[in-house]
Amino acid sequence: QVQLVESGGGLVNPGGSLRLSCTASASEVNLEYQSIGWFRQAPGKEREGVSCIRDRDTTTFQKRAVEGRFTMSRDNAKNTVYLQMNDLKPEDTAIYYCAILVLCTADYDKYPPFGSWGQGTQVTVSS
Repeated sequence: QVQLVESGGGLVNPGGSLRLSCTASASEVNLEYQSIGWFRQAPGKEREGVSCIRDRDTTTFQKRAVEGRFTMSRDNAKNTVYLQMNDLKPEDTAIYYCAILVLCTADYDKYPPFGSWGQGTQVTVSS
């Protein structure tokens, strides 16, 4: 079953930045041809969508909570998708997950992703 691997989390001060990376656990999975979504789950809350990027494209969607602060990009040579997070706020604290999507649209998080969830990467925003 396809599973993606997240990395790049950490502890950062409010207003700081982090870049998360998402790669495939299996080398035969080419992320360039997949729509990829980032999700996050804060303690005591349900998992929610953050942002997604369309397959074979650079079109992205961001949820309102992160609009203007978070951006997604691809490095196809590294088979990696990134989530650049700027101006981080304490409410961004969560475990962040990436997953292959059926479609990258504004409401992509209403649909279950392909494969199983990975371990995620912890992002903590605190002074």
